[in-house]
Amino acid sequence: MRAAAISMPRLDKLPGMFFSANPKDAKEPNHSLVDDKTQKKKPKTFGMDVKAYLRSMIPHLESGMRSSKSKEILSAEEVIQWSQSLEKLLANQTGQSVFGNFLKSEFSEENIEFWLACEDYKKTESDLLSSKAENIYKAFVHSDAVKQINIDFRTRESTAKKIKAPTPTSFDEAQKVIYTLMEKDSYPRFLKSNIYLNLLNDLQASSLK
Repeated sequence: MRAAAISMPRLDKLPGMFFSANPKDAKEPNHSLVDDKTQKKKPKTFGMDVKAYLRSMIPHLESGMRSSKSKEILSAEEVIQWSQSLEKLLANQTGQSVFGNFLKSEFSEENIEFWLACEDYKKTESDLLSSKAENIYKAFVHSDAVKQINIDFRTRESTAKKIKAPTPTSFDEAQKVIYTLMEKDSYPRFLKSNIYLNLLNDLQASSLK
């Protein structure tokens, strides 16, 4: 029996350090084409920082299943295990990408992005906790967050207080809320989706050749 080769996201691009965009990189507007009075205001540096942070944090969700230098053999049996629990799905790197693509199709990819950011945050060295906590909070938790997650007001306020003196568990409460949301809402639909079923069918068909 042969297993189908599935491209894995590059290991050197896993969630890691947060990066700030340099506002100097923004190009100056072309005055010969647009009148000064009608020009839109330049985006705030913070907005640029968050976008750069999101891009650097989860590049494998952006690339999905596209080919890369890092490859791994994925079997039908392994994909079947994803249906046993959300925990087993998220424990698999390719599973994260496939589920992430499904959430993106439902416009709720911020959930897995936040979950992954929290997992990365827990492994952060103490001297970097403060900066990472602030980035995650501004990107996902703040009321004006670029990719605001769906959590209740009490959890949002509690998280805001915790990051003032950040610890590796500062986002645990909010992460649990989002995990439960994915588990009860998105995960069951994922198992019935074409994204999951087609992948499983293709792998099963390949194993019979």
